[in-house]
Amino acid sequence: MNKKTMTAALIAATVAGTAHAQSLEDLLVIDLSVTNQVTISSTGGLSAVSASGSDTTGVYFDNFYGGSGDSLSASFVSGDITNAENPSDGSPSLFRGGAGSDSGLNMWSWSSDFTVTFTAGSQAFIGSATWDLDANEYADMLAGNSSGVIYFPADTADDVAGAVALGTYSVIVPAPAGFAVMGLGGLVAARRRR
Repeated sequence: MNKKTMTAALIAATVAGTAHAQSLEDLLVIDLSVTNQVTISSTGGLSAVSASGSDTTGVYFDNFYGGSGDSLSASFVSGDITNAENPSDGSPSLFRGGAGSDSGLNMWSWSSDFTVTFTAGSQAFIGSATWDLDANEYADMLAGNSSGVIYFPADTADDVAGAVALGTYSVIVPAPAGFAVMGLGGLVAARRRR
């Protein structure tokens, strides 16, 4: 392969990869707006692929964390999150591999069915769930990324190569304190003008 052909092939592969990533829908929102708590909610987004796999492996939020930190011992509070094609068992779990060194977050054990199924073009998830975190776990999540790809079935980074990309996730973080104070100041100023 000559240099021109190789360059054209690399550009085509890059464009195809970018187009694929852009075609993935947001399936889940990870909400960190409440201190020491995480809530994961369905967006109603459609799965990019059809896939079946173990509920005990679950889905993997790739590059969720910004770096190494604490392992995760999140305590389930409430919720019924599940994939849209299988019933919820009301007890989803969160996991971080590598004793806090894995860059992804895993959600697993959300269904009463051992094998769960996603169908391309159909809603991927329904419901939501909330977990309590300790201060260090919460700080680790806040230091992470604002979006990424959801892989299935995968529970750690080393599973991604054999998994499929279902869609994407996005993260909601608390508003910076300065903006909240400015917002309150604006509200007070608006009241004074009346």
